[in-house]
Amino acid sequence: MKLQQLICVVMLGFASTALSANEREIDRVAAIVDSGVILKSDVDEIVTRVKRNAQAQGQTLPSDQALRTQATERLIMTNLQVQMAQRMGLQISDAQLDDTIRNIAQGENMTLEQFRQQVTREEGNYERFRENVREEIITNEVMRANVQRRVYISPQEVENLLKIMEEQGASAEQYQLGHILIAIPSQATTEEVNESRERAEQVMKLLREGSDFRRIAIASSSGANALEGGELAWMNINEMPTLFSEGIRGRKKGDLVGPLRSGAGFHILTIFDIRGENVAELTEVKARHILIKPSIILSEERATAMLSDMVSKLRAGEADFAELAKQHSEDPGSKLNGGELGWNEASIYVPAFRDTLNRLQLDELSEPFRTEHGWHIVQLLDRRTVDATADKKRDQVYRMIFNRRFNEESASFLRELRDDAYIEVLADN
Repeated sequence: MKLQQLICVVMLGFASTALSANEREIDRVAAIVDSGVILKSDVDEIVTRVKRNAQAQGQTLPSDQALRTQATERLIMTNLQVQMAQRMGLQISDAQLDDTIRNIAQGENMTLEQFRQQVTREEGNYERFRENVREEIITNEVMRANVQRRVYISPQEVENLLKIMEEQGASAEQYQLGHILIAIPSQATTEEVNESRERAEQVMKLLREGSDFRRIAIASSSGANALEGGELAWMNINEMPTLFSEGIRGRKKGDLVGPLRSGAGFHILTIFDIRGENVAELTEVKARHILIKPSIILSEERATAMLSDMVSKLRAGEADFAELAKQHSEDPGSKLNGGELGWNEASIYVPAFRDTLNRLQLDELSEPFRTEHGWHIVQLLDRRTVDATADKKRDQVYRMIFNRRFNEESASFLRELRDDAYIEVLADN
């Protein structure tokens, strides 16, 4: 960011005193993040939301300063990923955003209007909620685009794990873990490592003495889920980072594990809950799509216009989907098949593609939507429920390995992203 631009932004925080003693402060800059800024109002919004959720759940929280520190860190990481999305040319259209929110509403068994009313009651500002969802989609796409290519899984790895699970009679249990990370700085000195180890031991001591894990996570953790009380998504033991799976193996609900040392720092775990997966059937979709990739020659607007024109012709019966795919699609894997993707679980696709498929009715054709790969239109051809056969078990094992590697590489990617950035947290934010 140019110095003049930065000064203009920073001066927002002092505009009120310059105008009049009776004027209210408009906003202040809480942090500078490469070419962007984080405003105090953004930090305030997260802190308010965490407090509201904690009050509803009867949960105690650490000090306001600890909350503000965690909120600022969350916004720093989000801001860095949004800036990367801009460099990648990644955009989330209003239509794609509406599709995602509609899916969220359906998951809550609500109409879109009912969901809007609930968000307005609980959050106070539906448009702000909507933009937060857009931001979350963008950061997920950035993570997927940058991390997925780091993950390679050989067929032999899948066969080996499948064999081990069958020999051990491995259960389908899933774990909901709590995670606290006491980070170690990049290129840390021996003294810094020892300081982090001592902090981790102090945290363990507090937890053993009965301190609330979620409260300590919010106050002390450097993990991505700190503001959620360190709560991680449900995972099978084979989906976890190897360090975690080895640490919790044979443990029961409520046990504490750690500190466990990794390159990122010292990890402390607890098992919030355990459940059986019990997945007997899988839902698969059969679909076809056309992909257009924007470039220096082909603008985003032109790409969407081309697809919109195809949609109009297809709906009017003036064109054949397979022929359009063969002529125009830039997906080499499906182009020669008329855009057909075969039978797959919707979850294997990137989130925007998955969510669009889940929304469509049979034979319905989507509007153009954006993913990290470019602009698409997709048509849902069929949907079926199948048994979890041996092939499906192999697919599930593949996803377990993939999820484990993806989680490990995601943490590395975010650490590298932060280490390479210019970040300045301003005092009194």
